[in-house]
Amino acid sequence: MIDKPLIDRTAAASGVRRLLLLGGALILAGASLALFGRSYGEAALFVIFGVLSAIGIAAIFASALGFVRVSSRPGDGGIARDFLDSARTGLLILDRRGQVVYANRAYGDLTGASRPGDVRSLERLLAREAEAAEAIYHLANLGRDGRTGQREFRLARSLAPSGTGDAAARWYRVSVRPLTTHGGHMQAWQILDITADRKHEESSFQDLQHAIDYLDKAPAGFFAADNEDRIAYINATLAEWLGLDLVDVKPYQRSIVEFLTPGTRLIYEERAKSGAEIIDDLELVAKSGRTFPVRLLRRPVHDDSAAPGIVRTLVLDRSGENRAATPVEFAEARFTRFFNSSPMAIATLNGGGRVVRSNPVFRRLFGAEAAEGATGFAPAIKEVGHEPFRRALSEASAGRSVISPVDAELTGEKPRTVRLYLSAVPRVGADSDECAILYGVDITEQRALEEQIAKSQKMQAIGNLAGGIAHDFNNVLTIITASVDFLLLNHRTGDPSFQDLLLIKQSANRAASLVRQLLAYSRRQTMRPKMLNLTDVIADMHLLLKRVSGDHATLERQHARDLWPVMADIGQFEQVITNLVQNARDAMPNGGKITIVTRNVGAEEARGFGYAELTEGDYVLVEVADTGTGMPADVAERVFEPFFTTKEIGKGTGLGLSMVYGIIKQSNGFIFVDSRPGEGTAFRIFLPRFIPAEATATSPESAAAIASAKMDLSGTATILLVEDEDNVRAVNSRALKMRGYDVHEASSGVEALEVLEELDGKIDIVVSDVVMPEMDGPTLLREMRRTQPELKFIFVSGYAEEAFAKNMPEGEKFGFLAKPFSLRELAVAVKTMLNEG
Repeated sequence: MIDKPLIDRTAAASGVRRLLLLGGALILAGASLALFGRSYGEAALFVIFGVLSAIGIAAIFASALGFVRVSSRPGDGGIARDFLDSARTGLLILDRRGQVVYANRAYGDLTGASRPGDVRSLERLLAREAEAAEAIYHLANLGRDGRTGQREFRLARSLAPSGTGDAAARWYRVSVRPLTTHGGHMQAWQILDITADRKHEESSFQDLQHAIDYLDKAPAGFFAADNEDRIAYINATLAEWLGLDLVDVKPYQRSIVEFLTPGTRLIYEERAKSGAEIIDDLELVAKSGRTFPVRLLRRPVHDDSAAPGIVRTLVLDRSGENRAATPVEFAEARFTRFFNSSPMAIATLNGGGRVVRSNPVFRRLFGAEAAEGATGFAPAIKEVGHEPFRRALSEASAGRSVISPVDAELTGEKPRTVRLYLSAVPRVGADSDECAILYGVDITEQRALEEQIAKSQKMQAIGNLAGGIAHDFNNVLTIITASVDFLLLNHRTGDPSFQDLLLIKQSANRAASLVRQLLAYSRRQTMRPKMLNLTDVIADMHLLLKRVSGDHATLERQHARDLWPVMADIGQFEQVITNLVQNARDAMPNGGKITIVTRNVGAEEARGFGYAELTEGDYVLVEVADTGTGMPADVAERVFEPFFTTKEIGKGTGLGLSMVYGIIKQSNGFIFVDSRPGEGTAFRIFLPRFIPAEATATSPESAAAIASAKMDLSGTATILLVEDEDNVRAVNSRALKMRGYDVHEASSGVEALEVLEELDGKIDIVVSDVVMPEMDGPTLLREMRRTQPELKFIFVSGYAEEAFAKNMPEGEKFGFLAKPFSLRELAVAVKTMLNEG
């Protein structure tokens, strides 16, 4: 039996239709009477038309109110009405003025309306219910605007009276949507009691919470991750093992790979790529740094209903705390832990060199082909190492206990060197074909460091050789220069020999310049460092560098702001930059771009360059790069060697870059070259950052540099000249005697002390060489000043003043004259020192 609607104003429409049918029948009857009987027919027609008029007026009002509708399928309305009347959801239809047009029985049951007069709209019914008023107000505004909406709310009591409904708290779902009919705009409100659904959800949620609690407190760890190994879920047990707070673990923010040791991480990543199930013994690292062995049972989920890419993994504790494990399982776990976590590549080989078993480091170092291929291990190394490896494997197969290690280079694009150790192992079981254990150690960095040290030692040895040659050559040039000066004194400008003497002196000066370059390479040239801003120095050189770079090359400067100061000799540094720009120009015969860059390089960035020789600290980087032809590796390794040049004969001495190397080294800096054929060359200079402090005493300026051209160079003082080279001593003595000085000579420091004693210390000034047999110059100075603290001293040397000044006692004062020097420069140095108070 179908319940009737509580209110249905459209029912009146069916009565009106019946009246229309009755009116039509009366019209037909009146027409018949008019045809067959005039006396009664006219009266009947008047009566019939009066009745029809009343019926028409009633039909017009019914149509205006929407109670009468014309439908081509009248049966459909009854079916829909029966469906709505029997629905579980309460339905209320309001007209545009908010008046109730229709309410089904379910609406009355939910709101407690048993009679049509009790039916009220939800807006009026719930206006004073604080829990629902806001939701109903929102829905009412949507309904008036012709929009759709839905809300759910909870009431402390049922909308139905206590006699017909449950007095407990109830949940309701209310919705509104517009209806457009022939009668105009209407609103359809629906209300449904969802208390039972909410209780079912709460029960399901409670069951889920219990299931999660069971999983969290399980005796095994568990986590779920996506295809990128990011953790989507981790249980409390595993979080406790790892020392994590579950509150801080957000889904997909951390990877399980973070908690694996480096060795076992390779195993996990290797197996995870395959997408298959994993059962393997690995090691996890807790937040505290403690490592512990585990067994992972990893299984990807291919169910379409599961989250995409989710992989579930069970984690079993394999440490000794697990009492259920047997001694055999303990031993297996310990071996697997050692084998997989070893930083050394380990593999077992059969007699043919094929890998039977390997650890992750082995596969990473030698490649998966060597670990899994059937061709054996030998193809993993270059051919030059095949024979030594075969001999070592043969010795291992024969059971020898001591086998020499084998150094070999690996095949592949990146050159790597490994040291292989093989040891024999007895065969266990008939099925075992393992005969040797191979241990591999990557010694690429060690080899690179050894080569760097060897290169540095080679450069140092060449520098010492160059410095020794320069020292001896300086003595020869001193004799030549002094002898020419003597000859020039006896020849006038018009003398035929005068031009030849000038040519000899010019050649000697040119030779002296080459000697200075050798001394620069050996880091023994005289330098006067001061605090510099390299950006300003290079900016001041711009016009000079433009001329040096030529018309075919574009010169570009890039300077960083706030450049740190450095300590360097400005003249020597300008020579370095000029030489590098000139070399860059020569490397670009068809033109190109030369770039000079200056910027600060912090200690961390300096480590990133990967130069083994570069020590820890902050630096100022000066880079001179070109887009020229570049250099092969074997040439780049030798560019700083003296007399090494790739230029044609007569176009270069091979001392330019060696001088650059020496200047930078003597400035406590570093210089490196990066070049490849066809890709240009870049020279990078690293000068240590200078932090200004209190001003320190600097060495005195060269006497010759500050001498006046009109100075009276004659004198009568007593001079002790100490020089181990007889010819040098002879010409210097002659030059000083010509100026009126009383000169005494000594060939060594010991002889000089004897002369001083013979003269009872009556010496005004000592002019001494630095490097001499038996006793060097600094030792002689200390010995003489023990008895004569105020004795004046001048050192002459082909080496830099700093090369021996650092060995002098603090506070000692002396003059310095660099070899080779002219007779006038010697006289100026002596006169200047004598005039000092």
